Amino acid sequence: MTNWTLLSLTWAGLAPLCAGAQALPATAHPTDTLFLLPDVELEEVTVTATGVGRVRRSAFNAVAVDTQELQNSTKSLSDALAKAPGLKLRESGGVGSDLSLLMDGFSGKHVKVFIDGVPQEGVGASFGLNNIPVDFARHIEVYKGVVPVGFGTDAIGGVVNIVTKQQQTGWTADASYSYGSFNTHKSSLNFAQTLRNGFTYHLRFFQNYSDNSYHVDAPVEDFETGRIDREQLVRVKRFNDTYHNEAIVAKVGLVGKPWADRLLVGLTGSHFYKEIQTGVRQEIVYGEKHRHGHALMPSVEYAKRGLFTRGLDVTLTANYNRNLTTHVDTAACKYNWVGESAPLNSPGEQSHQLTEARQHNWNATLTARYRIGTAHTFTFNHVLNTFRRSNTSLLTAEPVTDPIDKRTSKNISGLSYRFLPSERWNVSVFGKRYHQHVSGPVATTANGEAYERARRSTGCWGYGVAGTWTFLPDLQAKLSYERACRLPTIEEMFGDEDLETGDIGIRPERSHNVNLSLSYARTFGRHSLYAEGGLVCRDTKDYIQRNITGMSGGKYAASYVNYGKVITHGVNLSVRYNYARWLSVGGNFTQMDARDNMPTALGSSTPNINYRQRLSNLPYLFADADASLTWHNCGRKGNVLILTYDNQYLHSFTYYSSNLGANKGDYVVPDQLAHNLSLAYSLGRGRLHLAVECRNLTDERLYDNFSLQKAGRAFYAKVRVHLSHRH
Repeated sequence: MTNWTLLSLTWAGLAPLCAGAQALPATAHPTDTLFLLPDVELEEVTVTATGVGRVRRSAFNAVAVDTQELQNSTKSLSDALAKAPGLKLRESGGVGSDLSLLMDGFSGKHVKVFIDGVPQEGVGASFGLNNIPVDFARHIEVYKGVVPVGFGTDAIGGVVNIVTKQQQTGWTADASYSYGSFNTHKSSLNFAQTLRNGFTYHLRFFQNYSDNSYHVDAPVEDFETGRIDREQLVRVKRFNDTYHNEAIVAKVGLVGKPWADRLLVGLTGSHFYKEIQTGVRQEIVYGEKHRHGHALMPSVEYAKRGLFTRGLDVTLTANYNRNLTTHVDTAACKYNWVGESAPLNSPGEQSHQLTEARQHNWNATLTARYRIGTAHTFTFNHVLNTFRRSNTSLLTAEPVTDPIDKRTSKNISGLSYRFLPSERWNVSVFGKRYHQHVSGPVATTANGEAYERARRSTGCWGYGVAGTWTFLPDLQAKLSYERACRLPTIEEMFGDEDLETGDIGIRPERSHNVNLSLSYARTFGRHSLYAEGGLVCRDTKDYIQRNITGMSGGKYAASYVNYGKVITHGVNLSVRYNYARWLSVGGNFTQMDARDNMPTALGSSTPNINYRQRLSNLPYLFADADASLTWHNCGRKGNVLILTYDNQYLHSFTYYSSNLGANKGDYVVPDQLAHNLSLAYSLGRGRLHLAVECRNLTDERLYDNFSLQKAGRAFYAKVRVHLSHRH
């Protein structure tokens, strides 16, 4: 958890449902509206009506994504993140599907996710970014590349920090429900109250349900011949892809006390059920395979400014997550895409199992910040994370638990110094120490019948510097460098006990990262303009890559390997124009070139045929654009109508090596352009909201992650009620 401080957003960034807002008048104070936010390295967040703004005084390459204008939509937090420059979402299907974030050429495990500064490792499937409703957050902070030590993380690609709504004195209630294509239901309920004596409590609930019964174009296996004609695609409906999850977050405590600015205890519970339609390749289809599970997490948060002495701010968080996931693959037949079935020689569509995976995850963070005057600040952060997983097979009359469980523990410490001599410029220098201990089973026989426990420990150092300079009133530059280390994740070392296999011996990634950005923000009369450009350069050793591994019976699984050296160069651009309070138009462009920099093949002296080639299954050019029109006092004073159009473009990329020869065209994710349209109407001065949406308006064929197909045209409707009262 990070320190808590009162920060400000400009009025334009807070205007509800306003796609374009007028700047503050000259007589207005820029901090008229205040709320409680976590303080990492930043002092001021400026989010304009564009929905994306700069973390102005932070020396790090960071943006803040405002979620307010999206709260009447059916979008999730992952959809909101798509507005940030250099960021792309990668999903393997519909609601509840696997999600990874692509940030400046790094994806998946390279990007770490936090909620209010607390790392979200091992929290369960229900808290994936594509499951959390957008109204869960006040705004989202995105740190790209070099990350402040206050987060205590080993991310190389960057950090996403979800800043939740914090209730001031009074109460607020917010409820919403949406329904749409593929029998999709989503609902959320938020209630919070803070009394004058400092007693506070928060209750948040959300759920998602969908049949995910959209059509895809896939090859159909002929059971008589056993042949799959990959050239002949048939339009079929997904029939084993139902997903639902439910989650509740409850917190109670005290704020504003002499001995604690904030003391909260919390309890988070979640449950999910997920049918599995395909493996990692779409030609493989399952008809009965599924998984389900639940998680329970108690937590405590404490923060105090001026602890013991003026200028010393301390924040402490701790949580324990107990997660149980059951993998079910017991069918005695196999299926094809038209729903036909044929008997199997032995049970199991992928691998015969009925397994309970129990996970225990402890996490504790300590952040101490000491200010000397106004120019000097020291920050220390330490994160402790421990993990243990044990597997129990329920296939026999008596459950059988694996004799060797899987364990990790990691400690990350960081110390930084910031020099802020004026409002125009500041610089931060920092160092980090990473340590990880891993133990788990390793096969001692070729057929995997015998195992023994293997142990290893890894340690490395990181360091860096970041600075910002506002050399004109409207123009700001940021430059940062980091010698970074990313420790392997649980999935990379141990897999997911189903469709992914791990490698306990996988090594940490080490990287030299350089980020340069320029941002320009100007308001003149009724017009406002925001522009940003960034350059990225990364040299990574022992890059951890996710690959597809063939298995017996023509099946596939995902695996992870250290892939030598990778060089990444890239650029991202973002432009936004607003006129008065009724027009907003803008977009983002990103090109990231991540290339294999190994002259010889891994583990040999043979020349590497992929030397200097782009990495496979990694988008390298994508863009998005949007436009909004807002009518205030539409129909009645205080009512607001918003019409929004947006699109996403993805350039084609190969999901296997681009040097596969004559058949390389078979391994290409094609160019694609998706269009979305939404209409939102707010009544009763923001108390009642109605919205309708059409996603993928032109029914484009959309693909990602080894050419897994996503949903076609879909329609959704949402109703939301918001009530509040301040003392």
